[in-house]
Amino acid sequence: MLLNPNADEIARIAIQESVKVIITGAGNPGKYIEMWKENNILVLPVIPSVALGVRMERTGADAVIAEGGEAGGHVGELTTMSLIPQVVDAINIPVLAAGGIADGRGLAAAWMLGASGFQMGTRFLVARECNVHKNYKQKILTARDTSTIVTGRPTGHPVRIIKNRLARDFQQLEKRNASLEEYEELGAGSLCRAAREGDMDYGSIMAGQSAGLVKKEQTCKEIVEEIFLEAKNIIIGKAKLI
Repeated sequence: MLLNPNADEIARIAIQESVKVIITGAGNPGKYIEMWKENNILVLPVIPSVALGVRMERTGADAVIAEGGEAGGHVGELTTMSLIPQVVDAINIPVLAAGGIADGRGLAAAWMLGASGFQMGTRFLVARECNVHKNYKQKILTARDTSTIVTGRPTGHPVRIIKNRLARDFQQLEKRNASLEEYEELGAGSLCRAAREGDMDYGSIMAGQSAGLVKKEQTCKEIVEEIFLEAKNIIIGKAKLI
């Protein structure tokens, strides 16, 4: 996460520890890409727009993850449906789709939009191997289509979370044009409170709009196999219509 105040140090540690693949988010990793590539690291930046995708290709990224605003956590404004085909048309490196994908239908749609693959976060929050707090998982499992909200837009770094008291407090900051310092003070440590401590009132419960599709806890293996089987059956079934 490029907003991390220790991003420079982390970028160097990744090289020291012989990391093979780096995914970046919440910013432009351009100043790190050259040194990562010199150390044979694959670089996949998360991008919210065509312009940043083009820039990442020019600076040497191996692929991009084009993420629509349906995603959880830090988000852009474009939807996945609109963003993916435009990025695919604009660059020559592989494009992975992200944002709002939680099952085989989403995967099949991403492929049809031109994506080479996909990134999925929200559904894996409830994977048995995921060690977020049980309260966090339960919030995902009981979420509806309207359960999430984007907070912090005035800061320039909007974040999608599940609605709770923290989200309402962020809304109050927006209404009174609060300072950036007030946003930072309210948000400090909030993801840790949700993921580790299970605070569902003042924790930042980052989740995408696809949370309403997630209804069961499974192993990672079961999730992947189910998604690809669903996508296969959908594509074969729809092919008969052509």
